[in-house]
Amino acid sequence: MKPLVTSQWLHTNLSDADIFILDASLTGTIAGEVSEFQNKCIAGARFFDLKNNFSDANSPYPNMLPRPEDFQKECRKLGINSSSKLVIYDNLGVYSSPRVWWMFKVMGHDNVTVLDGGLPDWISNGYPTEEIHLNKKSRLGNFKANFKKEMVFDFDKISANIQDQNAIVIDARSEGRFNGTAPEPRPELKSGHIQNSLNIPYEKVLENGKFKSVSELEAIFNSETYSDKALVFSCGSGLTACIILLASELVLPNKKAVYDGSWTEWTQKIS
Repeated sequence: MKPLVTSQWLHTNLSDADIFILDASLTGTIAGEVSEFQNKCIAGARFFDLKNNFSDANSPYPNMLPRPEDFQKECRKLGINSSSKLVIYDNLGVYSSPRVWWMFKVMGHDNVTVLDGGLPDWISNGYPTEEIHLNKKSRLGNFKANFKKEMVFDFDKISANIQDQNAIVIDARSEGRFNGTAPEPRPELKSGHIQNSLNIPYEKVLENGKFKSVSELEAIFNSETYSDKALVFSCGSGLTACIILLASELVLPNKKAVYDGSWTEWTQKIS
């Protein structure tokens, strides 16, 4: 599946028995942004609980990938099959959905896409919604995880890359946080950036809750700057990094990974 689909495409393809819609919405962003559609979801969607069921509860850092066997178990509980064509959305337009898209890619499931514009765009088109029901029961799925370790960077890999520069690290945080002139939203952390990393604030690749056009993204991800090196995406906790990763996927063929611990892990370990 392509990285992005439109609301019109999804509405047209709802009759496909393999289409499986996942609501990856959060209660809000770390900056305090809250959706006006908190209690609504696309009709038939299942809730993907990113913060609880699909994050490593044993990690000291937020939003860390769960173990593949745990990810597989939770997916099966939702009724997801290996044949499922997953459509991921969130209620802010584009925020947490790219993280879930990347997680499925890491777990070896390529039949996954993000709904561009998310729930706000779906509703603006007049398509059906329903009240959120978190306790929906479903038949156990047969999803199987096949972990792609090359798509995940850890502290040691980032440390080594500072020396060998085999990959370009791209930070999705704001310019102020990246430059150390604005505070981190997590008060225990200092701001700043990983040595030699570049900054593309995630808002730069979005417009009105959707990804910018291919031509606009090509201008942001200049091929001369990014050449053919691997790209590693970082942010505060590994979530908005996936927004710019997905944007780059639309215009660059480079190998891509996420530094899962991101700035939260990096600044605490180097301190």
